[in-house]
Amino acid sequence: MPARTTPLRLEAFEQLPKHARRCVYWEMEPSATADAHLSDPEFEKEAWLSMVMLEWGSCGQVAVECAGGDDDGPPQELLDDATCLGYAFYAPPTAVPRARHFPSGPVSADAVLLTSMGVEPGDAADVLPRTLIAAVVGDLVRRGARALEAFGRTSEVAELLDPRAVPPDIKPVVDVLGDCSVDQCVLDADLLQDAGFVVVTQHRYFPRLRLELEQGLGWKADVEAALERLLESAQLQQPVGAGSSPCY
Repeated sequence: MPARTTPLRLEAFEQLPKHARRCVYWEMEPSATADAHLSDPEFEKEAWLSMVMLEWGSCGQVAVECAGGDDDGPPQELLDDATCLGYAFYAPPTAVPRARHFPSGPVSADAVLLTSMGVEPGDAADVLPRTLIAAVVGDLVRRGARALEAFGRTSEVAELLDPRAVPPDIKPVVDVLGDCSVDQCVLDADLLQDAGFVVVTQHRYFPRLRLELEQGLGWKADVEAALERLLESAQLQQPVGAGSSPCY
């Protein structure tokens, strides 16, 4: 079924995948997320989204199924109960408590932080990560942002599975709550580099990467052309930076 990317609207919160609704890895201090008695994570996540949207603007992009095979059609042609195929969250680093604990920080003052991204299993799973990043880039370019940064995780993170092997400066990064984990909540550094990010601060486990948005429009065009080739073969049409009317 065709899909489109669109800014997340708060009223569509319940249509996000379960992990996206409950994960507060980035949104709360590690000391709070380590508390087993933390109040309802879904409430905390929705409250954070509401705060950022009110004070800063759109902070999420979602990929959703659309009806009728025409992803450029008017909103009334879209599914009312559209399935969320993927999501990406981003925000000013000052709104992301976990960011200040990464040893490769701080995030640059001129950058927006890409925090998390998830894609549901399916035919489009290999394509949607770059599509979602392109949607984030398109939004931030229109808003005049200069750069998009992210903390990545390397394959060496597997060394931290043993709590005794976790260095003290890494502990606030790996402390998690519920079904969260570094593997699930921190973006893969290789995926980011494949999408055009470059490492600006090296780190064995959690490098910081950056994408200059003054080059974002050209990057978007390259991604769009590649997606057209991929999606034609997959029979899935996904315009990069699609309009703001959600498939809800």
